[in-house]
Amino acid sequence: MVSALTSDEKGIYVELASIPTYSSARFLSEKVIRVTSAAKDHTRNVKRTSTRTLFVPSAVEDEVVASTPQDVSPEVRGTIISPSGRFAVILRETGDGLNQKRFVETWENGKLLVSEDVSKLHGAFYTDDYLRSLDFSPSETSVVYTAEANVPETSDDDPYARFRFTPDFGESLTGRKRPILVVFRWDPVSTVDAFGSLVKGVAKTLKAPEDISSVLFGQAVFSSDDHIIATGYKYTDDGQLLGVKGCWNRPADLWDLRLDSSAIASTDEDNTSSQTITISSWTKISDPERSSRSPRIYIDSSGLRTLFWLSNQLGGAHCSCTSLHSLVLQGSQQIKTLLDTIDKPAPSFMEGFPGLYTEYRLLERPFLHLGKDKKPFIVAQTAVGSRTAIILIDAQKPSNVICLTPVNDDAISSWSVFDTNGKDQLLSTRSSPTAPHELLVGTVALNDSETDSVVSWRVIDRPIISDPARKALGSLKVSIIQIPNRGPTETILIEHKANDNNGVKPLITSVHGGPHGTSFTSFTPSVTALALVGYTVSLPNYTGSLGFGDYYVKKLLGECGTLDVADVVESVRHLIELGIAEDNPKKLFVAGGSHGGFIGAHLVGQYPDLFGAAVLRNPVITGASPASTDIPDWYFWEFGIPYPPGTQATPDLYRKLWDMSPIAHAAKVKAPVLLHIGDSDRRVVNVQGKTFYHVLKARRVKTEMLEFKGEGHPLEGVEAARVSWESTVDWFKEAAA
Repeated sequence: MVSALTSDEKGIYVELASIPTYSSARFLSEKVIRVTSAAKDHTRNVKRTSTRTLFVPSAVEDEVVASTPQDVSPEVRGTIISPSGRFAVILRETGDGLNQKRFVETWENGKLLVSEDVSKLHGAFYTDDYLRSLDFSPSETSVVYTAEANVPETSDDDPYARFRFTPDFGESLTGRKRPILVVFRWDPVSTVDAFGSLVKGVAKTLKAPEDISSVLFGQAVFSSDDHIIATGYKYTDDGQLLGVKGCWNRPADLWDLRLDSSAIASTDEDNTSSQTITISSWTKISDPERSSRSPRIYIDSSGLRTLFWLSNQLGGAHCSCTSLHSLVLQGSQQIKTLLDTIDKPAPSFMEGFPGLYTEYRLLERPFLHLGKDKKPFIVAQTAVGSRTAIILIDAQKPSNVICLTPVNDDAISSWSVFDTNGKDQLLSTRSSPTAPHELLVGTVALNDSETDSVVSWRVIDRPIISDPARKALGSLKVSIIQIPNRGPTETILIEHKANDNNGVKPLITSVHGGPHGTSFTSFTPSVTALALVGYTVSLPNYTGSLGFGDYYVKKLLGECGTLDVADVVESVRHLIELGIAEDNPKKLFVAGGSHGGFIGAHLVGQYPDLFGAAVLRNPVITGASPASTDIPDWYFWEFGIPYPPGTQATPDLYRKLWDMSPIAHAAKVKAPVLLHIGDSDRRVVNVQGKTFYHVLKARRVKTEMLEFKGEGHPLEGVEAARVSWESTVDWFKEAAA
């Protein structure tokens, strides 16, 4: 393969991929907002993070004032501002290797109050979405965070301690094996005894009693100064720790952990035993038959504390419809399910709401108070078909949801939410395939019956885009097309508004992974750039995609390789019938990663004369190799086979998994196949893609493979993403020649 890309074509991708995206936004006060953005630097091949402060005047006609962007130091691993705004705590890591140090800092009204070296107490801070914690106690004298425990030391009693195998949490969490909770405390009214001195802070790890010593805690929040609610992850019976990224079905419970209050207050750091706080009592709160996560505490004006959390089915599909629960923490209360699983959306129930398909975590501050009685509502984002929407969930009345963003046929944008002000405002972003993300403030009011809302949206920030890029984006149109006789299957179509003299443009069908993921109508630079260099792009959401009802998620189980493949093929055929695509292999291409690569490999094997070329990223090629992944259960549940721990692929089971896999059709492949492989992928190990490469090579099929050093499953590094896009276009150009 030789590159035939012009400098303009390369420039299209680089410009779109360089547009900053919002990674967080937070209300600092009524009119002041802190925004954090991430951008790709293609000169240095690094991702850069910056922060700005926005002043938003009350009058809509007045201009928003923004500070100059400031780079965020890579030393900062976490930061949190106390509810009162008085304190900020920063988790900081400096140096690397043997010289790495870790500090916890407390700032008071912009002045450094406490800075403690915790390097000897524990390992790296956790910053991921699955295990990280950083929360203030109600008194604002402590925070709790998650860190990696130190490797056990050998002793005469156990000379093999540091050699003993301990599994980690898998893809993107390599090396994260022993999460521990740490409480860091200081006395805000203490005084210093010398010029230049700082207030003393003390960090202590939580010590679990033997009964729960195997539970791995994360996502901790204070419910009171001596009570912590945390998510506890469990090993399977055969000692595995199943990968959590993208998997909402893991063995996980919510725990109420009561701490020894005297140990919290003690500052005798010279005593080794005082470096720990014993969990004096513990209660498992959540349903043991569910996979629970993301605790949030709501305290009303009377001081009554209510816990909210998310849960999913335990086992089965790796993602499914999420439930929302609540529990009043004082007294003998019963768990209330505010949102339950919805199998099939029905206009007669919640106006056709398909169920909750939200992020792994609720917002850090998810509550609004609305209506004449200032009732509490929870703000969340969710998949609604091929869009993401922002919804209000009644925190008291079950099955009461109000959609704050449009999801009708004319609404193409997808929305996400970052923060609330605790009253009536929220911070959100919206985008579409032709419109990069912009930041908005929404002010929410309920109607008199409190069954609907009126939202006043105000754009407070948007990216700077060059005139050529803006004009190019304006040349595209986006639609969502239903696929006849395929259930809820639909596809997002990105095409040019005007046809040129070359007739129908070639079609790229880009298939999402999972399989329980969803392609959304949001701005994805790599996808939009494909359209701008001359392709029509179709993003099919096949049976099993999230946002259409849980019935369709479960319907795919046991039908992978048939139902999902047939849905995608029918999406292509329907576009041919509509005249959007042409039934010509030189004008029909397929791309996909992970399970999308599984479908893509099936397509060129089962339909060898339909497609002219395929590009597959870290594809699943055979379901018969579950031992090589961080999620071995996926290879059973998704193919319709229950997974009790310790399950092995017997000869009969191996045969079934083989027959359902793309490798079974490899002998029929004719289309050229380009493979993009990450050499550090733990989700679909690269031997799968390499096996496919060698099989096709042996059969004289045109095949090439690019391997990216240090890249995991998504190939999300700056250089890897750019090279993947450029080689995709080159591959399809050659196939069309």
